Amino acid sequence: MGLAERRRALGYSQEELAHALGVDRRTVGRWEGRTTTPQPPLRPRLAELLHLDLDELDALVGQPRAAHPESAGPPPRDHHGSGDLDDMIRRQFLRAITVTSALVALPPDEGAALAEGALRGMSDDFLRMNGHLWQVYQLARAKRSVYPVVRDQLTALNETLDGRPDVEAQALCGAAGDLFQLAGELAFDGNRYTDAAASYTLAASASREAKSYDLWACALVRHAYVDLYERRYADAVGTLSAAEKVARRGDGSLSTRYWVAAVQAEAYAGLGDLSACERALDEAEKVTGLSGPAHNGGWLRFDGSRLAEERGARYLQLGRLDLAEKALSTALSQHVLSSGQSFRRRGAVLTDLAAIGARRQDPDQVLAYGGEALRLARTTSSGYVAHKLQGLRTDLGPLTRDARVAKLSAEIDALCKT
Repeated sequence: MGLAERRRALGYSQEELAHALGVDRRTVGRWEGRTTTPQPPLRPRLAELLHLDLDELDALVGQPRAAHPESAGPPPRDHHGSGDLDDMIRRQFLRAITVTSALVALPPDEGAALAEGALRGMSDDFLRMNGHLWQVYQLARAKRSVYPVVRDQLTALNETLDGRPDVEAQALCGAAGDLFQLAGELAFDGNRYTDAAASYTLAASASREAKSYDLWACALVRHAYVDLYERRYADAVGTLSAAEKVARRGDGSLSTRYWVAAVQAEAYAGLGDLSACERALDEAEKVTGLSGPAHNGGWLRFDGSRLAEERGARYLQLGRLDLAEKALSTALSQHVLSSGQSFRRRGAVLTDLAAIGARRQDPDQVLAYGGEALRLARTTSSGYVAHKLQGLRTDLGPLTRDARVAKLSAEIDALCKT
């Protein structure tokens, strides 16, 4: 069913749909002809009118098909909307990576050493800025507020790569792999999984070109999260197996391989394999044996401090409620969660504790933990916590006969639609 058929099936004329969206009727006609697509700010309302979620709407309207591609101008550079990542950045960077990766194999010319030194200085500048952006991202309550700065940094990196066919770009590819992982995190937190997967794919490609194995493995792990949140656990296992192999070639003093194991535990729990899940968790626990800093605070942040909440979440997946509650309560008492330094992580733990209450048919536990998680989701605008809360609604079942629980369920539903 195309957009026009969906519109007619719901009883809208073009004029009525256009009026409800505040656009011209001809705009709707262009969407239906696929010469343009709805702008990101209009998509949530259009999806609501058509009784679709955003992923279904994206599949319905497709990508724009220019009527005269040979005369089409350059894409706009000032897109700061809350929807898709900038397609211009994707296209430019893919082209730049294709060119520079081919040129890496060419023998250097006389000026290569000097050019490489200048380029490495520029890559260090990008890496320092990337590190700052990761810190801002971690501290920001509303993660999406960081997006415009990340977009501008990506644009600057594209422009630096562009027009430099005479230099070896390996270090800049590493900076790009770092930054595209952050762009993917922003998309993932907003539940824009297609954009997140695209960013992680670019991150993996750039990291491979940079021969940065830990960075590459982390991009693969983040890509696996997309499959995990869409419940494609077997696909996630395959992606994580590749990440494990890449991580073995990385720096043994870093925690990369142990983060891979922690995420593998989630995939195995989704498949209902308790023994494989616990083996993976035990492997992840070995991170505590590393000497010195195990992470860099940016694209690699796994240091074992999340293991209690990870273990609790995995036991919840497997239906081991007593074990899950013990681990999650321990996690909630940790300083980083009790002091509110990480609202996103605290919101996830609270939602899991509420889910335990739902499965025990305990409305008071659901309300206590679920209500606080809902407040955190509203405060942070985190799609990640909202996604967790949406999953909680499926566990409520007969508890919605309680008016208080029914109200909480309705509030979660309203949050997830905004």
